[in-house]
Amino acid sequence: MKFVFEKRKSTSVPALILVPLISFAVSLVLTALLLAIFGADPFKTYAAMAVGAFGTSHGFAETLVKAIPLMLTGLGVAIAFRLKFWNIGAEGQLTLGGVAAAGVALFMERYFPGRSLLFAALFGGLIAGAFWAGIPAILKTTLKVDETLVTLMMNYIAILYSEFLYYGPWRDPKGYGFPGSRMFSANAWLPRIMGRAHVGIWVGIALAIILWLVLKRTRWGFELQIIGASQKAARYQGIAVERNIILAVMLSGALCGLAGAFEITGISHRLQQGLSIGYGYTAIIVAWMSQLNPLAVPFVAIALAGLSVGGDQVQMVMGLPAAMGVVMQGLILFPMLAGSLFTEYRFLVVKPEPRAACPEPSQE
Repeated sequence: MKFVFEKRKSTSVPALILVPLISFAVSLVLTALLLAIFGADPFKTYAAMAVGAFGTSHGFAETLVKAIPLMLTGLGVAIAFRLKFWNIGAEGQLTLGGVAAAGVALFMERYFPGRSLLFAALFGGLIAGAFWAGIPAILKTTLKVDETLVTLMMNYIAILYSEFLYYGPWRDPKGYGFPGSRMFSANAWLPRIMGRAHVGIWVGIALAIILWLVLKRTRWGFELQIIGASQKAARYQGIAVERNIILAVMLSGALCGLAGAFEITGISHRLQQGLSIGYGYTAIIVAWMSQLNPLAVPFVAIALAGLSVGGDQVQMVMGLPAAMGVVMQGLILFPMLAGSLFTEYRFLVVKPEPRAACPEPSQE
């Protein structure tokens, strides 16, 4: 008897629904066991996290604040992962997008009067993210350079460059020595809808719908699907594989850069420490938990943002470390990854065939 995984010819709709639900239930059980080890009541802990993240207007607003960059970077990562392009550079693309948006808002106000300054800053962030993602995409398609290492290393370049700017030439001379640029003009501020939550949440949801339509209802989306399944088959059908990979990865980076621009123009209103806090890495969890489906990304992003915000309540109400929210994210990720295996493969138990009995020698 042996156990094998056989790739499914097609994924059933019930499997796409049931497997994530079962995986999430398993993660809750694992988290409950961990909480019990620490002497905490799992039900009270879950209730405290839910109230902290969604039970008050302030908590819900803070959940949306964290969900917006997770939503945009999750969409960006999901696009790249569909092509088997492992973009681990969402954090750097977000950071550079924020830097570009800040540069436009700080130094190009005279060229963009009124509210046009906001749109110019957002466009600058989008272009910067696309540019930063395009570099590893070109290296991958032309020189076969591994994109995982390149995108990861480029994160540090972008982060250190942003620190150089707000500690050095862009530091506000009236900031009493604190690192950070001067405040932007109000013309470069995103409108807010609740507390610190801004209109970026509506943009993120709209982009998720548009991206789903592009991937499911357009020829380009069909070409990307074929490339992700088999580049050899795509070339056989005359699809420009390298060009499409570069365009898709640049779109991925553009979404991540837009997330950084939203953080700058919607939250801090200046370039300062705190832009790069791990949203780009958490986006990988968002993309995998959503099964690379753009329509699922907003829900997963809000759920993970709620875990992060609820972690603060766990610390105050239950006396547990605030990092428990991060631990819960990890405990959710592993069952979800395991579950995604069963949506693409079938688990089979193969019994060995009985051996034919040897004929007895005839006696003559």
